[in-house]
Amino acid sequence: MSMIDKLLDSYKPLIIIPVIITLIALAVVVSGGLQEGIDLKGGSMAVVQLEKPVSNDALTALVENATGNQQVTVITSGSNTATIEIAGGATDVITLTNALNGTATLQSFRAVGPSLSKQSLTQVYYALAFAFLFMSITVFIIFRNVIPSLAVIFAAFSDIIIAVGGMSLLGIPLSLASVGALLMLIGYSVDTDILLTTRVLKRREGTINERAKDAMKTGFTMAAAAIGSMVALYLVVRFFMPYAQVLDQIASVLIIGLCADVLATWLFNLGVLRWYMEGKR
Repeated sequence: MSMIDKLLDSYKPLIIIPVIITLIALAVVVSGGLQEGIDLKGGSMAVVQLEKPVSNDALTALVENATGNQQVTVITSGSNTATIEIAGGATDVITLTNALNGTATLQSFRAVGPSLSKQSLTQVYYALAFAFLFMSITVFIIFRNVIPSLAVIFAAFSDIIIAVGGMSLLGIPLSLASVGALLMLIGYSVDTDILLTTRVLKRREGTINERAKDAMKTGFTMAAAAIGSMVALYLVVRFFMPYAQVLDQIASVLIIGLCADVLATWLFNLGVLRWYMEGKR
């Protein structure tokens, strides 16, 4: 008997695994909270190339003295690249450039005012809420069956919560880039869950196990391709493009969410579907 056969035969205890991981992720988010990126809390962010070795503390003190802002965070990426985040009001780029003269060269600079950041944060919450709401409505319209539809919706919810929990644990900020990754994750999660539910619920040929195996072949191929591409993107950004913070955040969030989707789809959703089909018989 193969591992997949054993998985399909002892599916009931496995349903609880994604539920427990989701609850743990939810507890992490509630206790630890989420950092907000500059584009959502307001402030300035600069990526600089260091001209000489300098510690994070020394670079932080240099920027604080030049800007008069005590909310400065320096993150070193690689040996000669650093990201400087200055919370609060927008910083004058000329002042920052003059302060870094002889220490670092400015590569990119971005500033967001407090009013624009507040509006962006509101739109982010609306975007996530409406995306999830319309996804849920679409799922109910497609299947017109409460239990399979709720299983798909919970799987998508689990993916998002685990991804957000990973963001909180790893210090990945909530930004427009990471929100875009969460929206993409909703679409991907629903795609794999609809694939599984359609093949198990609506097909008539073969046994439930045979239909589930057929869906798993396609689903695991999709997951391996998606996770592999995101890992490749993450490594390229980390080693060759440390200043590309947007790509780094997108890749990180999607890697966490795609791994969570494997558990939510093939342990929880498949287990609920099998339980439901056996109950109907």
